[in-house]
Amino acid sequence: MSPGSAPKGAAGLRADDVPPPEHPKGAKALAGGLAGWVDDRTGTARPTSYLLKKVFPDHWSFMLGEIAMFSLVILLITGTFLTFWFVPSAGQVIYNGSYVPLKGIPMSEAFRSTVDISFDVRGGLIMRQLHHWAALLFTVSITVHMFRVFFTGAFRKPREINWVIGTILSLLAINEGFTGYSLPDDLLSGTGLRAAEGFIQSVPVVGSYMAYFVFGGAFPGEAIIPRLFTVHVLLLPAVIIGLFTAHIVLVAVHKHTQYPGPGKTNDNVVGYPFMPVYLAKSGGFFFIVFGITALMAALVTINPIWMYGPYDPTAGTAGSQPDWYMGFADGALRLFPGFTEFHLFGFTLSLNVFIPSLIVMPLLYTIAGAYPFIESWVTGDKREHHLLDRPRNAPTRTGLGVMAISFYLILFIAAGDDLIAIKLGLSINQIVRTLQVMLIVVPPLAYWVTKRICMSLQRRDRDLVLHGHESGRIVRTAEGSFFEVHEPLPEPERWALVQHETLTPLQLTARVDANGVERKSTRRERLRVKVSSFYFADGVHAVTPAELTAAHHDGSAREAIETGYDGSEPGPGDQKWVGQLHGGAEERPETDAYASHDDGADPAPAP
Repeated sequence: MSPGSAPKGAAGLRADDVPPPEHPKGAKALAGGLAGWVDDRTGTARPTSYLLKKVFPDHWSFMLGEIAMFSLVILLITGTFLTFWFVPSAGQVIYNGSYVPLKGIPMSEAFRSTVDISFDVRGGLIMRQLHHWAALLFTVSITVHMFRVFFTGAFRKPREINWVIGTILSLLAINEGFTGYSLPDDLLSGTGLRAAEGFIQSVPVVGSYMAYFVFGGAFPGEAIIPRLFTVHVLLLPAVIIGLFTAHIVLVAVHKHTQYPGPGKTNDNVVGYPFMPVYLAKSGGFFFIVFGITALMAALVTINPIWMYGPYDPTAGTAGSQPDWYMGFADGALRLFPGFTEFHLFGFTLSLNVFIPSLIVMPLLYTIAGAYPFIESWVTGDKREHHLLDRPRNAPTRTGLGVMAISFYLILFIAAGDDLIAIKLGLSINQIVRTLQVMLIVVPPLAYWVTKRICMSLQRRDRDLVLHGHESGRIVRTAEGSFFEVHEPLPEPERWALVQHETLTPLQLTARVDANGVERKSTRRERLRVKVSSFYFADGVHAVTPAELTAAHHDGSAREAIETGYDGSEPGPGDQKWVGQLHGGAEERPETDAYASHDDGADPAPAP
């Protein structure tokens, strides 16, 4: 057998075999074996791989939800630390700690333990302040995140459930905050609890029984602090964490929404995979959020209970204010008309307290949670939406959102009407009357102004697509007229302005069917048509391909784009304005006086 010939027989059959790869050794082998062992018993390899490869789009507004998530992590860590030393008891003791101004003063064990955490536990004060600032950041980030979701239409199918979960989380965050700052039993929180007891008593007929049950007897009693502690530490956190987990799982299951752009459709997601890009970015962003929260906690004092002192019903002042997220409910209470209190069948119905304190907040959140279903009913749109709307392209929705925000802000301002009256030397009665009128007038006005602004921006987008950018170059024609050369938009910029669809109002079906039988429209159908007209009657349609083509050749409108422009700089032998939009110019013929010619000679005059 020659040296270059292939082996024969059994050896020839295995000549091309590839040796098996060597198995990893050491730490890699141990990690791989452990991962395989876990996967064999839990089946987590596939979902973990799916999560690590999950693509997330990159936009700054998506970080608002991450701020809420990171704030919740900070709350859980700091809250666990505080429970080690807090005593949830209303039992009375005499303070004898390190804070001299309070020595010898009787107080509850809850207040004493909070003061001890602030002054005697190493790192206790900054933990308290971290917890409080993180709670405020958690609430505000959820609120702003909901604004982003609402104005961009991210709540549409298939994300209606996630929107409902978000509204419930926002409501729970407010109640969690209220139970939290009521625990120290200081003068401010005690005043808030006294107000809450009054709210419960305003419930018609059974209010006094409900208040007696919640507080374990007459106010203040000794049962409310332990009960609030249980709700604040166990019940509400469990519900919030469960809903938050469901929210994140649904975000992973659904394709993440993204802003429109070239290459972005309802069938894909353009961005970065979770591992390693997004994980690294999220990890870094967590430390940014934690660092800013820690900086605020270290430099800005919040809720200094040692300055207020223990709760004393005789020391409450009119200047007591709740945390900001309870401001709109307090403002509703102050603006609600007092004539709604009356007597009926021997009972006093304090609707002026019951409605604003116990009805307004759940009602507003119920309306917010139901909005995706209302809009879906109006539009009849059952498709899945993964591309976000620009707020200007949904003017009615944007107007309704701004109307709701203006309504909220007026209630929020009303919560401080007494302080405004004192600081500015005004009559509180005049302030209340002014705010009551504003509460009726300003929201509809804000809706109208916002909708008109959105429609104006839409018309500006249409004009920009059809006319292009102003170049600042003025050209004089052979006839002596002047025009400014406009440059057409680049494809990516134009795509964002024309990709959306404009819905039209629904129409009632024909009253007579194919057989000549009169068809009666239902009241619900007529209502739907009216609401649809309210939403879409004034819609500004996006530029269609036909309109864009007509704009290239419409000489009668003295606005034209000649074909042939490819976005590159013209060469020495090319026309310098061909393919560009000319404001006020007609289409130029090939023998135009301003066209460049290969021989450099002037064009011959037309016969």
